[in-house]
Amino acid sequence: MTSIGSIGSDSVRSEVTGTGPHPWRVALAWASLSDVGLRREVNEDSVVTALPVFAVADGMGGHAAGDVASRVVVTRLGDLARDTTSDPAHVYEQLRLAVEDMVTETAITDGNTGTTLTGIVLGEAEGRPTWFCVNIGDSRVYLLENGTLRQITEDHSVVQHLINQGAISPAEAEDHPHANVITRAVGPGDDPYPDVFVVPVASGQRFLICSDGLTKELTDLGIAHFLASGQSPAEAAETLLRESLGNSGRDNITVAVVDVLEVSAGEDGGAEDVGDSDTAPISGTAR
Repeated sequence: MTSIGSIGSDSVRSEVTGTGPHPWRVALAWASLSDVGLRREVNEDSVVTALPVFAVADGMGGHAAGDVASRVVVTRLGDLARDTTSDPAHVYEQLRLAVEDMVTETAITDGNTGTTLTGIVLGEAEGRPTWFCVNIGDSRVYLLENGTLRQITEDHSVVQHLINQGAISPAEAEDHPHANVITRAVGPGDDPYPDVFVVPVASGQRFLICSDGLTKELTDLGIAHFLASGQSPAEAAETLLRESLGNSGRDNITVAVVDVLEVSAGEDGGAEDVGDSDTAPISGTAR
């Protein structure tokens, strides 16, 4: 049930080796699925799973515009697959090109056209393998590690702003009349520079990258349970999609699951285990 708007494979295992002065090796496995849902006619979500980038885009602006917006974003990000690692600066360059593509392909330049973008990019920082989590909009990246689920990204939405201000609770946000209104997107008229969160790569990590079609149907508790229940990324993705469709499937639903199977680093590229990412706190930066 892979999406028409997907770039890359839906079930892959691969190894990446750093070539700096202190070589490292990372073994990964991943899978992605997308579904139009039970109440929509067009799937405006797109997904890219092509090393070094794993990302989901949720288009907006109507049938013709939303699916084009998300598709051109993942297509441009898929161009990063020519290298085994990348960084936020290259992501930004590709997003700027994607905005130009939106205007060219749709001839629409108003603020109602665009897409969310969220995902993880494998790179290197201080000689170590590093995830750069990037985000614009209200699609999300979650990390399941040592049995604990945490949301890495923060939504760019009206309700998240109200939560941050203490005006409403997270429970009230679910039924808020502006629950679907986002405050940032990749689209004409906006500078598509994402928030960036830095996470050291560690063995045993499982990332979930998803559109809000999933988070509308499953609580964080449910996401944690179903994400952990799959032995493989493909099993986890299938379970998450099935359960969210079973809850009503009101929107397009897209998920990508990425597992870090093994990490080694050292002067000889050998068997020094990097450990878990709790040793390095996540930080967010904005341009």
